[in-house]
Amino acid sequence: MIDMSHDLGAALYKTWSEQQREEEIARLVEGYRNGVPVGILCKMTETIAGDKKKARKYLKQFLSASERKTAMESATGGLQPLVASFMK
Repeated sequence: MIDMSHDLGAALYKTWSEQQREEEIARLVEGYRNGVPVGILCKMTETIAGDKKKARKYLKQFLSASERKTAMESATGGLQPLVASFMK
């Protein structure tokens, strides 16, 4: 029986190659550029990458310094520390 508290998406991403992860994160970044909220970008990138350290690496790879700065400035309230932890 599947544990309902387990994130099935995360389990799927663990089976992907690094190339598949990179391609999916690149698509997610394009989605962000087209309106996906920055909080979703950060958390989905972490889930796809497997951990926060790898997520930061991918975000630095796909977003320019000015895009990361804009993302941090656009975050409000409780999202500010979260977004900053991914974008710095």
